[in-house]
Amino acid sequence: MTEYPTAKLGEFCKTGSGGTPSRNQMERYYEGGTIPWVKSGELREGLIATTDEYVTEIAIKESSVKLVPAGAILLAMYGATVGRLAILGVEATTNQAVCHIVPDPNIADTRYLYHAISAQVPTIVAMGVGGAQPNISQGLIKDLRISLPPLPEQRRIAAILDQADALRAKRREALADLESLTQSIFIEMFGDPVRNPKGWPLSKLGNVGSLNRGVSKHRPRNAPELLGGEYPLVQTGEVANCDGYIRSHNSSYSELGLRQSKIWPAGTLCITIAANIAKTGILTFDACFPDSVVGFRADSQEIAEYVRVWLSFLQQSLEAAAPESAQKNINLAILRGLDIPLPPMPLKRKFALQVHAVEKLKTSQREALAELDALFASLQHRAFRGEL
Repeated sequence: MTEYPTAKLGEFCKTGSGGTPSRNQMERYYEGGTIPWVKSGELREGLIATTDEYVTEIAIKESSVKLVPAGAILLAMYGATVGRLAILGVEATTNQAVCHIVPDPNIADTRYLYHAISAQVPTIVAMGVGGAQPNISQGLIKDLRISLPPLPEQRRIAAILDQADALRAKRREALADLESLTQSIFIEMFGDPVRNPKGWPLSKLGNVGSLNRGVSKHRPRNAPELLGGEYPLVQTGEVANCDGYIRSHNSSYSELGLRQSKIWPAGTLCITIAANIAKTGILTFDACFPDSVVGFRADSQEIAEYVRVWLSFLQQSLEAAAPESAQKNINLAILRGLDIPLPPMPLKRKFALQVHAVEKLKTSQREALAELDALFASLQHRAFRGEL
């Protein structure tokens, strides 16, 4: 093992954060703007070359946003993407939730530093203040201890980690392609579910199966005596972030928790109705879920599969139509009243078989990705201990 000198990140990097120009002056600060403005939600562990929004030169002069050079490392300090990293591919600005890190090129290689920070992200997120979404302070970031081998060695390490990371990215792309394949099969077999060009008979979703909200009567919902038992509790976010099937859970109910809730059988289609609208996932185990999730039960699993993919086409329009409030939501009446095309059952069975074939491919891709993730973690660990 080769021991290298270490230094605090703040000793060889410039750091800072941005801001949000007033939304009350859209014409002055946003409209016609050409300067990229990066929000924390856009940090996706890659290179950022374009952004969802742009700001004007006047915004830089009159607000707290500031220009950040291309090549800077960006780190989300709070929000849903806390701890997420990216590298700026262009000169840009950021909002206040993003910390920019500009290393001294004579001391640290950007790609090496990116990986060195990434290896410590779980630790710094755990040290952040706050509950479900902790905040990482700039002080915490500046205090990160970074191993600093000579620059040629940094570049060698970065190249090895980049290569391993590229393999992981390819696996993730393959998984994403399989996700879209299911929708393509649906279109080919049934046509556009909104226009219904094949003229399938329509029914209300409420007539196709039962739709009922999950149950969580006790307040507060997270009272300690309700939790920690043997009964799986699936949260809204776990439905929203699954790949169509809910295979794991992070919470569970005690006997007391179960008594104020309801357990749903495996095969139930879960549909989110708050915050994330109309996101779906099929339970692979018996579980409880809160009243921000609706359970759909049909006479056959083929119908549940069909409804799951059908809803994926409607998700964006349902979310856009949700009443604006502190938190967007839709109700049971809206779901039950949706018009759903009903192809014949043999065709739905054929579709379900094809979906299961795609799921087998996705399982093998997920297993391969898990192996690559383990390899990458091992390489990271060895790299920053001088063992690579």
